[in-house]
Amino acid sequence: MMKLNKKMIASFILTLSLVTTTSAFANTNTTSIKNDEPTSYRINKLKETAMYYYWNGGDLKKAEAEIFKGITLKGKYDVVENAFAEAIHLDPFDNDLKFSLASTQIIQKKVPEALETYKGILNLDPNNFNANLLYGAYSKTNGDQKTYDSQIAKLKKLDEKKANDYIAKIASADSYMKTTLNKDVPKGLPQKDHAIVILGYALADDGTMREPLIGRLEAGLTLAKQYPNSTIIVSGGVPKNGVTEADAMSKWLIEKGVDKNRIILENKATDTVENALFSISIMEREGLKDMTLVSSASHMRRGLTVFKEASDHYAKLMGKEADRKFTNMVFLDYKSLEEAHQVPNEEKMVIYRDLLRTSGIWAYPGLQR
Repeated sequence: MMKLNKKMIASFILTLSLVTTTSAFANTNTTSIKNDEPTSYRINKLKETAMYYYWNGGDLKKAEAEIFKGITLKGKYDVVENAFAEAIHLDPFDNDLKFSLASTQIIQKKVPEALETYKGILNLDPNNFNANLLYGAYSKTNGDQKTYDSQIAKLKKLDEKKANDYIAKIASADSYMKTTLNKDVPKGLPQKDHAIVILGYALADDGTMREPLIGRLEAGLTLAKQYPNSTIIVSGGVPKNGVTEADAMSKWLIEKGVDKNRIILENKATDTVENALFSISIMEREGLKDMTLVSSASHMRRGLTVFKEASDHYAKLMGKEADRKFTNMVFLDYKSLEEAHQVPNEEKMVIYRDLLRTSGIWAYPGLQR
């Protein structure tokens, strides 16, 4: 029997994790849903429509005319929300549909509505761990510490070890909200087994880079010049005009004189959660220990939170101590560092959302992480 080493395990896990839902919905289009079709078909069509609009957007007027008659749609997430609401109407027993509806409400910053949706799940299934956790976490970001404490007490009764694990994860996120953001190159970084991870940003439709991504690259280049032994991971996989963020970033760095052998492309991630999961997997494969994350100041607290969570997961998977050290360098997308260090409630909500997604709780169960 072949013996698997840590690099082989990490490579295998990464291969599995790169399967995304986009291809499943790539050719989906809105079509009229008829009442003389099986219920399961109608529900699946609504889920496909929701995920198509989640990824691609589309013709709102067509969606209004063919599926959501009498409803005025204001954007693609309106389509997603109404598709799941209609699916719940068809099957009010399916809690996964309700989780998906609540996640869409969170994306739209409709926190009170999402909390009501989670409450509905709990009315039907009071011992649902994820619903109790999400209801508590989003209550906390909404300024309701009392409800959060109450939900934590319930979680401890359901599964004390798991509850304590999530208490620690949320405490870690809270600590990263107090992170000092480094506009200048950090001093004293490791000279060995160190990674510089530069996070991507959505490209223009023609595949060219926009200002936030160029700003991140300039920060990363400055860092790379001062730490020439560090490996550079460029992370971002959403293609525009046949070019991924990682492709564009790598090309830019090479044109600026960086040795291409220093650069590893992570070109599968579609969002921050996948940036973290896929980049940490690469670090495990390459034997890289500590890392400096490079991103926009407005994105850094969330980035550090999810990278820490992904790193802890892989440490557990590999059966080793979670001792990776994280530092940061930011592209300042605020008027000042003082302003950058303020953390509004909306940012807290997004940090918690992505922390919980990185921990394995899918926003859209069975459909989309």
